Amino acid sequence: MQGVDETARSIAAKSPLAVRGTKEMITYVRDHSVEDGLNYIATWNAGMLLSSDLEEALAAQREQRQPVYRD
Repeated sequence: MQGVDETARSIAAKSPLAVRGTKEMITYVRDHSVEDGLNYIATWNAGMLLSSDLEEALAAQREQRQPVYRD
């Protein structure tokens, strides 16, 4: 249970958008070709670059602190 709790805390500390995107990619690529999956991931990633989560992650790393993401 300790390992499960640590994993859950690690995931919860990540960007909610990135967690949702990862889950979406796993579901999508399971049922599509590699080429279609890569195209879908590339499109999703391009959209994620517009999120403030990336800016917060970089600022937190630069300032050596934990990121604080909006839900």
